[in-house]
Amino acid sequence: MPARIGVVTFPGTLDDRQALRAAAAVGAEPVALWHKDRDLHQVDAVVLPGGFSYGDYLRAGAIARFSPVMDTIIDAARDGLPVLGICNGFQVLCETHLLEGAMIRNGDLHFINRDVTLRIENNRTAWTSDYEDGAEAVIPIKNVDGRFVADEPTLDALEAEGRVLARYVANPNGAARDIAGITNAAGNVVGLMPHPEYAIDDLTGPHPGPGTDGLPFFTSILKSLVSA
Repeated sequence: MPARIGVVTFPGTLDDRQALRAAAAVGAEPVALWHKDRDLHQVDAVVLPGGFSYGDYLRAGAIARFSPVMDTIIDAARDGLPVLGICNGFQVLCETHLLEGAMIRNGDLHFINRDVTLRIENNRTAWTSDYEDGAEAVIPIKNVDGRFVADEPTLDALEAEGRVLARYVANPNGAARDIAGITNAAGNVVGLMPHPEYAIDDLTGPHPGPGTDGLPFFTSILKSLVSA
C-alpha cells in the first residue's frame, strides 16, 4: 500500500492540484482533503498548498488557521505527523504557531513571480533528507506577502537550533537573514515560501533547467514514510 499524502484545499487555494500531482509523481497516493473535514482519511503526511486562502482577508493564513481541518492537523503535527506548508501554507503554519515568525509584504511591495535559487541549510528533516547538505535548488516563488520576519531572539534561536531550512542565495524580498523556509524542532513541520511542486519535471519546471530541483521535497517524505 503506497504512502498517502493529503493536500488541503481551502477557499482561495490555487496550488492544490500541483501538490497532488507532485505526490503522485513520486509514487505516493495523493489524497484531496477539504477545509471542512475533521477526518484526515488516514493520510501519512499533509501538504498545505499555496494560494490565497479565504482571500487572505485579515492577513494571509489568519482565517484558514481556524478551519476544522486545521484543528486536526495541529494536534496530529504535535504528535509527529509530517506537514509541509508551501507559501500560503507556510503562512497558515505561522498563524497556528506550529512555526515561529510571520510573513509580511515583500520589500518592494510588488508581487514577485520568478525562479529563485535556494541553499538547503537543513537536510535532516522529513521533507529535505534527499538534498545534499548545502545543495542549491532552483525553485519558483510567486507571492506578495512573502517576506519572513521574526524578532531577533527568535531569529537567533532558529539559527542556533539549526532550524533554518533554506535561504535565498539572492534575497528577492527582504526576508530576514535571507530565510526562505524553517522547520520546527522535531523536523516534521516545515514551511517554505518557494513552490517545489512547480519544479518536479523538465517539461513544466523552471526554464532553462534544472526543472526538477523541487522533487526532493517529495522523494524525501516518501522515503521517510516508507522507512518508518
